[in-house]
Amino acid sequence: MASKFVIGGVVVGVAAVGAVLWLSRPSDTAVPVTSAMHSGADTAAAKPEDEIIVPAFSQTAQSGEVAFNEYCAACHGKNAAGTDQGPPLIHALYRPGHHADSAIIAAARNGVRAHHWRFGNMPPVEGVSDAKLRWIVEYIREIQTANGIK
Repeated sequence: MASKFVIGGVVVGVAAVGAVLWLSRPSDTAVPVTSAMHSGADTAAAKPEDEIIVPAFSQTAQSGEVAFNEYCAACHGKNAAGTDQGPPLIHALYRPGHHADSAIIAAARNGVRAHHWRFGNMPPVEGVSDAKLRWIVEYIREIQTANGIK
């Protein structure tokens, strides 16, 4: 009987170690962004009332900005400022404590029923890879931080 508990404990321990290693693995390598892709003229964006601060992004967030512009900006706007098609992500409602990184990824993967905004349901985002979703989240978090959303 005691050997069953020992074997069970070992199985649980191995599974826990595997889960920790899997969750803490480094993200996919971000694609370097050239200065031509990230010029000052293309990074300034203003909300109706005030200007969005665009920081010097990490390499991962630079790749996230490229992916965000490809998959998200049509609705969420340049620099995540929002449009008439989707809400701004530079908003306290989308801070990490209210919408965790996993919630942003789940929204992109599965879509979201309208609950915080007047824009209607968000459909799933087709064709975006897991790596690009992680980069997009990094981009969103870095631009939020630069704008006082923590």
